[in-house]
Order: sequence, then C-alpha cells, then structure tokens
Amino acid sequence: MKYTGARILVETLIEQGVDTVFGYPGASVLHIYDELYKQKKRIRHILVSHEQHAAHAADGYARSSGRVGVCLATSGPGATNLVTGIATAAIDSVPVVAITGNVSVPLLGKDSFQEVDIAGITMPVVKHNWIVRDVNELAETIREAFIVAKAGRPGPVLVDIPGDITAARACYVPGGIRGERAERLSLRKERRTFSEDDIETAAALLAAAKRPALYAGGGVNISGASAELKKLAELLNAPVALSLMGMGAFPHDHRLCTGMIGMHGTAASNKAVQKADLLVAIGARFSDRVTSRVEKFARSAKILHIDIDPAEINKNVQTCASVTGDIKTVLEQLIRKLPAKMETGWNGEIDRWKAITPRDHHRKTALHPRFVIQETAKALGGRAIVVTDVGQHQMWTAQFYPFNHPRSFLSSGGMGTMGFGLGAAAGAKTANPGRPVVLFTGDGCFRMNCAEMATLVRYRLPVLIIVFNNGTLGMVRQWQNFFFEGRCSESDLDDRPPDFIKLAGAYGVSAYRAAGESSFREALERAGKDLADGRPALVEALVDKDERVLPMVPGGKPIDEQIFQEET
Repeated sequence: MKYTGARILVETLIEQGVDTVFGYPGASVLHIYDELYKQKKRIRHILVSHEQHAAHAADGYARSSGRVGVCLATSGPGATNLVTGIATAAIDSVPVVAITGNVSVPLLGKDSFQEVDIAGITMPVVKHNWIVRDVNELAETIREAFIVAKAGRPGPVLVDIPGDITAARACYVPGGIRGERAERLSLRKERRTFSEDDIETAAALLAAAKRPALYAGGGVNISGASAELKKLAELLNAPVALSLMGMGAFPHDHRLCTGMIGMHGTAASNKAVQKADLLVAIGARFSDRVTSRVEKFARSAKILHIDIDPAEINKNVQTCASVTGDIKTVLEQLIRKLPAKMETGWNGEIDRWKAITPRDHHRKTALHPRFVIQETAKALGGRAIVVTDVGQHQMWTAQFYPFNHPRSFLSSGGMGTMGFGLGAAAGAKTANPGRPVVLFTGDGCFRMNCAEMATLVRYRLPVLIIVFNNGTLGMVRQWQNFFFEGRCSESDLDDRPPDFIKLAGAYGVSAYRAAGESSFREALERAGKDLADGRPALVEALVDKDERVLPMVPGGKPIDEQIFQEET
C-alpha cells in the first residue's frame, strides 16, 4: 500500500519503538504534523516553547531512559535552533535523532525562503546526517539513523526531509533494512574491537599494581556497567573517582567512592589519582576539566584506558595500554582474568583524604547550597532523577547530592550549555513518569529556559524546579574574584530582577520563596503536595552572592594543588 512520506516517517518511528516526539511546527513540516495528528493515539507529540529545548528534551529523554530521543523542527531558523542541543548531545554521547524539514527538492540550494544547509551546519556535531531526496529512501534512512545513533559510541544524527518528500507517495514495507545497506550496517555492528591479548595485557597491569585507582566516566552509565565497575573496584580494593558524567555509575555511599575528580573534585579523588601507580580510565575521555595540566596528571601512574571509541585513546593523555570496546563486555572479561583476592598498597590514605573538605562546605549561612540539595534529596528519595543547568549549582549538585544509581544525573558536561535543564527535565519526566524529577538551576540559566514551564503545565509534567537565586552569574563571578582582582564585569544581573514567583504564577506553576532553612523545608513540603497532585512546582532558594564552589584547581595547576579557601 502506498503512503505519503509523512505517513511513512511516522510509521517508521513507531516501528523503531518511538513513543514521543518533541518538536515545534512550521511550514515545511506541516504534512508531518498532520500525520502526527492522525496517529496521536499511537505516538505522542510534545510541543515545546523553543526548538532548542526540543533537542534538550529529546536528550533528557535519552539520557534518563537509555532509549533514543527524537526531536522535530521546521526548516531555516527552526532547524538552526536545534544545533546547540545537538552539539550538547554529541559531546556527551547521547543518542538523539533530529528530524528537520526543508524546502522542496527543486528549491534546494537557491536561497529559498527559510532554506538553510542544516546538513552542512551540523556535520561537525553529528555522527552522520542525511538529506532525503527520494521518498522511496525515507523508511530505510530513518531505520539507519536509529542504528547509527545507538551503535558504538552513541550520539546524535540528523535527517533532513524536504517538504515535497513528505507529500509524495511510495510503498511502505515494514521491517528491517535490506540489501547493501543492511550488509554494511551489519558489519559495523558485529565488528570486534579488542583481542584476547588486550585483555591479558590489562589483567597483567592490574595484577602488578600496588596502588591502583579507577577513574570512571559517562561510558559506564551508557554501557550499563555499574555492577561490573563495583565488582572490579572491590576486587582491587581501589578508590573510584568519578567524572561529572560518571555520577551515579558507582554508589555515592560506597567505602571506595571518592567522589568527583578534576577542577572541582574532592581532595580524595584528586590525590588518589596523583598517588596511584596504575590509573584505569573507564569510559572517560580525559577532559581538560579533569586533567588540568596534562603533563602533571597522574604523574606516578601507568595509564590503562578502556573505552568504546578508538579515537579517544591517546587523544589527550598517553596510555601504557588500552582496550577498545563496550565497557560492560570488557570489564566482564577482565574480571574473569583476575584472582579472587588482591592485595592493596593503599594504607588508610583514602579515608584521611576523604576527611579533607573546604570550610565553605560547613560554614553557617542563612541558606547554604549543601542544605538545599541534601534536604531535596531526603524529600524525593533514592529513585529521583536529578537534572542541572550549568554553573555553580551544577557543581554543588555533583558535590552534595547522594547519587547511588546510574542514569540518575543529567547535566551538560562537555558543552556546558546554560539553558539545558528545563527541557531535559521535561524529557526525563516524559520517559520516566513514575520517578521524581528535580531540576537544580541558577537564576542566570533559568532566564534562558523559563518559557518551558508552559510545557510542564500543558502536559502535566510534575517536575520540581529549585532555583538558586544569588543575583549573579555565580561561576563567572567566582572566577572574576579569584583571577581578575574582583572586577565583576557584567556578571551581576539586573538591579531589579524578575520576580520568579510571579513569573511562575503567570505560567500556572505554584512557586515558593525561601531565604532560610525553616522556610526552605516549608516550601519543599508545599511543593511536594503540588507534585503529588501531578503539577510542577518551583522553589526559589535565596543564596549569598559570594557563595563559592570549592575546592577548585586554578587553570594550569596540577589537580592536587587545590584552592580550599580564598586567600585573605
């Protein structure tokens, strides 16, 4: 039977298991939206307030669920508004299929109204992209897009569909990819990436190490390898340091967990890595925010790197050995090669280093970020999904929230995208309706995405929003105070800032303001009742303008040379 391209697209999305599309309509995708209307009992569309947040919502959906997120935008500015969200997903290895409309095939390349070369624009930030010029190729292109997004190191892809292709008709044949394309993709999926010798070499390094340390990144969460990481750590009796993307991959309350590593990492993580004789990096990419001065990073250690992406091996840090492959599979095979009990050369140092914390973490203020985050964690319980925007609140959340489960922390790590949070939280709640979802954000970030409160209200997505309001771009101000002699150029926000309580009310979101501990507890309790009724809620937490994120490694310094308090 012949279907329109729009029907073929929707049928193929359903075939791929898609239950939700996040998007915003426009002229070049009207045939698609008409078909989504007809098929609304089979596939859901969520209308966002801005296309960028459609990409972030698809991202949050994917990060929290492990499934592919899907977003849809029209041609021209609609398509370009997706780019920041696509780039955010790319650097954090999130599988997203972005679908854009475009002008009709005969008008491509003629500077037609709302035409843009979105394939050219997105080429550096996608795994692959396609322009569908023949409706007969549409179904298999969509199928291939899903395979590519998930295969190997996950990431975003883009399919650009001209308007006349969505109106044209072709035969739709359900099922998988056929022919040469199927053979090529099959080879890609079945390719073996490591050898028995690689595993033997890695096992020998681990057996010989006296002071091994593990550095776990987002690849552990993506691979579903948390149990294997825990088993390896306990076998080695080795400390486990986590990247920002690795939060939740190893239980926060485990005796071997040393917390976050890097610029704002714990003393225990940073010192353990510097004192180790073997550093095992697992699903991590040695970001500059982790290594700081590369030549002085892990200076006493041999480095074993385990990662699914061969391009990451020796890219930033030179390794002694590596294993390229799926983290879960590699760790399973590696653990089989190790003895049941191994000795350790760590002699109580880890526990002593864990006791080293900045005075700022404990100083008494009217409303400290640590109190806000930990009280929220108590209120929501252990199954909550935590989303952040970018800045001080992001680092406080990584430092103070007790993450014990994979895929429970969603944050823009590599791109550092302010405005990521509210769209991502909407996507996470859509994918996980039975789990609490909280967004920790700052006043600067919230001003970039507050319109998405309309999305939460319209679709009854009971997300808790905690806004840290300090009247400034806090991380920028912190750097200006530390490194620019206190010249806070354009980091302080308005003298007459928006009233977030009234703003939330305008969208139909219940909102509460807290300036102290008792008022925060009261606000949290009232917000909890809103959430229980299926409605979003906002709590504005007023914190000191000069609250800092410590410890901090100044740029260019080794990671064990940390600032623990501001010099006076």
